[in-house]
Amino acid sequence: MIALWLKKFLPKERAVLREIWHDIKNKIACYVRGKIIEMTIVAVITILSFWVLHLHYAFLLGFLVGVSVIIPYLGVVLVTIPVAIIGLLAWGFSAHFWYLMLVYALINVLDANVLVPLLYSEVMDLHPVAVILAVLIFGCLAGFWGIFFAIPLMTTLHILMKRWPVKNDNG
Repeated sequence: MIALWLKKFLPKERAVLREIWHDIKNKIACYVRGKIIEMTIVAVITILSFWVLHLHYAFLLGFLVGVSVIIPYLGVVLVTIPVAIIGLLAWGFSAHFWYLMLVYALINVLDANVLVPLLYSEVMDLHPVAVILAVLIFGCLAGFWGIFFAIPLMTTLHILMKRWPVKNDNG
């Protein structure tokens, strides 16, 4: 019912709209694949790092860190709490604890500033700087949700700009 109502606002010839929608669906699928790849890479590196440091529950905590990348920035903050608590219970405020926190911070910094721009620039066909700018711009405009949807929104804008009809002014 709603779809029929919305259809009357669209042009009768919708070939370009179908192409745009097809491109957007493909890019969303690429985004999901990219997110799964990012989660896997971060989880494996974190599990190995925590295992090398002999942290209790290394597999579980590494898995949580991998899953935390689904929610940009907020996920990292939330998972820091169990990582810090387990580290404190295991070692107290010793040098070993601070090595753990340094490794954890390094993994998160490399994920946010190296892995995400490179990975999504590849799977979404965007320049790495465009990915970083998308997160900054949409984050400023819409806060958490802007950060969460920054890469899909930037990809949608990229597709629309590529498909936008251009008038020929040659006379």
